[in-house]
Amino acid sequence: MRVIVWLVEGTWPACVDAVREHAPHAADVVLLHVTEPGVPGLAHGAFAGLLGRGHSEPDPGDRLETLGTTSAAQLLDAAAARLGRPSTRVERAGRVEREVVAAAEGADLLVLARDGDRTRLGPHSLGRAGRFVVDHAPCPVLLVWPEVAPDVTTIPPPPPRP
Repeated sequence: MRVIVWLVEGTWPACVDAVREHAPHAADVVLLHVTEPGVPGLAHGAFAGLLGRGHSEPDPGDRLETLGTTSAAQLLDAAAARLGRPSTRVERAGRVEREVVAAAEGADLLVLARDGDRTRLGPHSLGRAGRFVVDHAPCPVLLVWPEVAPDVTTIPPPPPRP
């Protein structure tokens, strides 16, 4: 069994805990982190556009790339330690939701956490990226609450009848 665990800052512990609880110990676990490449690119462009290309100051985009890489590596290390069993660490860059779907091809299970409004039950508990992944995943999905799920009284009321 191949299990892909999509790790996102702030919600990853719940995903790792779900794998520990629900996936067989012999499962091939892949810890996946995806970096959106846009921010360093914007910083590179802003630096070149505002100051021109011939300046000796360090390009802030380079620093942002380094920080992103370091942060992703630390997150993957922390997730592997929390999992407490062998796993593969994968770092991808690109449009996050599409990279997650692509990484899930051939998997037996994809684990992800809700990424929207987590104060109440309902469709808004999934953000744009999470909704895309759930709708397009090529395998079964285990969707977890990063914290205790809200009470059922938070379900939005039904729409009025015409």
